[in-house]
Amino acid sequence: MLSEPSPGERLAAALRRSPIYVDPSLAAALPRAERRGLIAKFGKAPAPIFVILVPLVAGGTWSDAKELATVVHDRLGRDGVFITFDDSTDELAAREWGGEHQARDAAWAVALDRAMDDASLADKLSRIIDLIVSGTGTREYKRVSAEIRARISRRPETRDSPAPDEDGGLALPLGAAGAAGAAAAGVAGLLLWRRRRMASAARRDVEGEGVLMPRTVFETASRANEDQLREQASREVIHFGELLDETSTPTNERAGTLMARALDAYQAAGKTLDAARGIPDLAGVLVLVDQGRDALASAQAVAKGKPEIPPMPLCFFNPLHGDATTKLDWRPLGSRERLRVEACRTCARATRNKQTPDVLTDTREGRPVPYYEADPKKSIWAETGYGQLREDLIHRVLRGDLNNPR
Repeated sequence: MLSEPSPGERLAAALRRSPIYVDPSLAAALPRAERRGLIAKFGKAPAPIFVILVPLVAGGTWSDAKELATVVHDRLGRDGVFITFDDSTDELAAREWGGEHQARDAAWAVALDRAMDDASLADKLSRIIDLIVSGTGTREYKRVSAEIRARISRRPETRDSPAPDEDGGLALPLGAAGAAGAAAAGVAGLLLWRRRRMASAARRDVEGEGVLMPRTVFETASRANEDQLREQASREVIHFGELLDETSTPTNERAGTLMARALDAYQAAGKTLDAARGIPDLAGVLVLVDQGRDALASAQAVAKGKPEIPPMPLCFFNPLHGDATTKLDWRPLGSRERLRVEACRTCARATRNKQTPDVLTDTREGRPVPYYEADPKKSIWAETGYGQLREDLIHRVLRGDLNNPR
């Protein structure tokens, strides 16, 4: 008895009949006439193009864009450009095998371009294909990224804030050529995260809840390798910059102070991402973005005459666990001093049961240790507990303490 084909095999079979597959639930978003027009363009491309438009839903058949593209590529047995929805945005993402045709940059450029905000799905696909055909995906991505950076850099700074970089922008690696290192260059400028932050009911009731850090980030961050975490951190910095760019400068004094803190956090996150040398630094990027987005949400609330939103720090023992939900008095091993820290529920339970929490590790004298046991003279994260032991983490990063703590 023959076994039923897997979902990946069914999609591959459909793509052998037509290079565009649209799930029936999405058929109205890309009518057949528009599909035919797009397919006619595919013949000009330097590599085969396959479009797979299926819902990406947690717990559904497909939930991860990379997995979807990888499985279908494997089952299809053909190299080329594979375009899907991005699993964390309402935009399109592109991956390719068997060549480098700037497809991913082309999709990023369309996602970031304000001129495409109201474009139809067919128009966005058409634009991506045009960029692939012309070989200008990376150039266009750099152009729209530079526009974002320029818009943000024109915002007024606080008197105590450090000056912008020499080029007039903020220290954010927008565009492959502008990144500090090859690893950052490969992932800088990823698509925007638009899911809501899932926090307490009180926080969800605040207008502008989409400003807060989406907690879906932490569903995968703690399991991610360094490259994957760098990708997530890059996404968050880019999206935070977009949120700042879309926010008008408040006239209320307190709201202005909070907005300045958000801008400082954005700059600090960009500097940290540029200089990140491992997972502890990349976790720091997420901490800084989280602090900045908390400040931005409060600024928006205060500007509307509402109370500030209490900041919710990330887990002290491992920020990649997400929100800290429990306050506890904790004594580090070998120390008589008790510290007041906030941790996620799992780490708090482990600590109270005299067990070792699942801590984020760093290195000391060549061996892995809990990050807070690293030499504080060499680690701003050990020195500040990712901002829980000191309130001036953002300031310390901006003054240059990241790789030279004081």
